Amino acid sequence: MSHYSIKDLENLTGIKAHTIRMWEQRYNILKPDRTDTNIRLYDADELKLMLNVALLNSHGYKISKIAQMTRQELHERVMGAVSQVNGYYDQINALTVAMIDLNEEHFNSIMLRNIDEFGFEATITHVVYPFLSRVGTLWATNAISPAHEHFITNLIRQKIIAAIDMEQSKPSVNSKKFMLFLPEGELHEIGLLFAYYVLKARGHRVIYLGQSLPLGEIKAVYNVYSPEYIFTIITSNPGTEYVQDYVNDLCVTFPQSKFWLTGIQIVGQDIEMPENAQTIMNINNFIDMANQAL
Repeated sequence: MSHYSIKDLENLTGIKAHTIRMWEQRYNILKPDRTDTNIRLYDADELKLMLNVALLNSHGYKISKIAQMTRQELHERVMGAVSQVNGYYDQINALTVAMIDLNEEHFNSIMLRNIDEFGFEATITHVVYPFLSRVGTLWATNAISPAHEHFITNLIRQKIIAAIDMEQSKPSVNSKKFMLFLPEGELHEIGLLFAYYVLKARGHRVIYLGQSLPLGEIKAVYNVYSPEYIFTIITSNPGTEYVQDYVNDLCVTFPQSKFWLTGIQIVGQDIEMPENAQTIMNINNFIDMANQAL
């Protein structure tokens, strides 16, 4: 996307639109183009500038001082602030800049710093998940292009897969058997992959079936593997009018297993859960349940 509205800047930076207007007028910090109807339009460089301004402002820098900095000085101060890994919000802003720039090297450096400081699991829960929530909002409002969303989510997916491969926790006598899948037509698997990592890190036995799995295929695997728990995420498929029937079918078809269900088609919806199913409200709830299953 080549231009952003002042509302896009507000959503991305957390700075209120009226504050952005005031900074423009008082400090000449931005010079937006305007439409024939006098609506402000900002380019990608101005968006990145405001993300960096927001980051320094949150670190106590006064806007009057920031406005006097050259772009090089601003960049150096921002890199110094981000490298300290003092706050999750700063890291989310830094990831946003990496996404807009399509900068894989910047993304990797941010992730490595956070993993070194907080550990992999905390980085995903406190930095990546809130960042992905921001990405979803921006994508839905056309503030970023599908290419930006695909770029950044594929990089995150790669990081989680690498962490799964490196996880060496061994099953114990208390370990449970889990089966993970996404319903047919469901393609966004970052949440499912991270669930795989969380379970594996606790020594649970996991079979990961991935995206878009028809019910018949689930049955075939179930007959061989006999999982004690089944976890899935329902975001867009099946559609709202079919979710209750789908949940009922799953729980009737596999009555010996306990279902953990989540996703925007489940959480906060009027879904009646069968006796062998429960709603997972968020990722922290999932982690708690994975701990309790031991």
